[in-house]
Amino acid sequence: MNPPSCVTRLALVLAGLVLSPVVLAGQLISLKTVPVAAGDQFLIFPSENIGMGGVGIALDDRLFDPFSNPAMGAVVGEPQVLASPTFYSISNNAGTARTLPASAWFKSADWFGGTLVALQQLKEGGQFFGPQPFFDILPSNALSRQSSTNKYAHLSLGKSIRPDLSIGVSTFFADLSAMDGVEHLYALASNVGQSGAITDLRVGLRKEFEGDRKLEAVALYNRFNMAHDVTYVDWVLTDTLTWIWEPQTRLEENLDRSRTWGGHLGYHQAVGTDGWRVGGSMTVNRKDHPKIPNYEIMNIPRDPGHSTAFDVGVGIAKVTENTKFGIDIVYQPAASETWAEALDPVETVRGDTIPSGGKTVENSFDFSNAFVNMGVTQNAGPVALQLGLQVRAYDFHLDQFDNVARTSRRQDEDWMEWVPSWGVQVRLADFELRYFGRVTTGTGRPGVAWSGVVADRALAAEAANDILLAPTGPLTLQDATVMTHQFSVAIPIR
Repeated sequence: MNPPSCVTRLALVLAGLVLSPVVLAGQLISLKTVPVAAGDQFLIFPSENIGMGGVGIALDDRLFDPFSNPAMGAVVGEPQVLASPTFYSISNNAGTARTLPASAWFKSADWFGGTLVALQQLKEGGQFFGPQPFFDILPSNALSRQSSTNKYAHLSLGKSIRPDLSIGVSTFFADLSAMDGVEHLYALASNVGQSGAITDLRVGLRKEFEGDRKLEAVALYNRFNMAHDVTYVDWVLTDTLTWIWEPQTRLEENLDRSRTWGGHLGYHQAVGTDGWRVGGSMTVNRKDHPKIPNYEIMNIPRDPGHSTAFDVGVGIAKVTENTKFGIDIVYQPAASETWAEALDPVETVRGDTIPSGGKTVENSFDFSNAFVNMGVTQNAGPVALQLGLQVRAYDFHLDQFDNVARTSRRQDEDWMEWVPSWGVQVRLADFELRYFGRVTTGTGRPGVAWSGVVADRALAAEAANDILLAPTGPLTLQDATVMTHQFSVAIPIR
């Protein structure tokens, strides 16, 4: 069997595929091999700089920093409560979400802490970028088709050892009944049920030095667990004389498991006396993937694997009384190794045998991603206007080895995503109002085009346990644009 020529166009969907942007950007590195329009499902944390492209290497973000590094809660201003309802929609009726996060920060002489809770309503897209199933087991108005509910919670606690030194710990938990975009990775399924959770644990350190120099460090552990209950309808020939076909439902369970250990260092300082600042950051993630789903569009079942990813960035900023400007340049090299394991002994084309548990297919990915974030804030009395732009360039190289067919292949893919953003802040005597918006282009929704042939998918699934199969049809990627809006109100506690 020769390896299919198009399997890895949408080859491997790693843990971060539908989590981009990732839960806490900056310390968790997301790897993608296809530009899936996943929406802003995890945009639940407040940010002061998000309207200016999310710059942050050389700039402080007094709203977001305590969530990414729990030790940064020591530099939060006065205690406050904050609510930031967020909405996004994907073009072509491909999905929407509504999220209501509420957070609070408290501070005493030496101790500080905060909490956040969020409820989210996630709606499945109204159309498939592929064939409609022959037979649907759920009516279009079924509750599970109308929306899914996700719940999020964050808790942090820290202590200021000295005015210039603090430590903190935090935990984040997400109870998920849906991940945006997953249903499109099973384009021929009649129904996709999801359930799972994310757990994130962090320890942070903040140290300030003379000359307005700041150092931060974070160690983290992230656990991602999801289960996909995928229902297919197979049309089975029950009477060869009259050629009567009858539908039969079949349930497949796919597990998505990843474990990430990570470390992060960040540093920035003032330069001169005109408000200029420079900074740098370095992040490393080690990811283990004990289970990667057998997505329909790639059909590489039961793949374990591991990844190592780095994030190296430099930033420059200028802060004056009425203007704030920043630019970040980030380079992300990464490597990933995945493979398919034989459930039973498999004979190769050369006549030898791959034992049970042996590798039938091996995939080696090399990533070389780059990102540029830039933005500006202009104050005019109590009003501040923001403009920003993110440019994300993804590039990976794949070497794939089929140990059953004794063949190999190479593939290179690259694409770019453009994310302009804007925002406005209004500071009043007793509270602050903010609005932020952005649009993400250069992404899409995947699917599998129907060839017009009814296949016995049960046999295909059984064969896929041991060898790599081609997708059910040609792979497609329809353009999709994500539009996001966030409103927030912050009320100080005095």
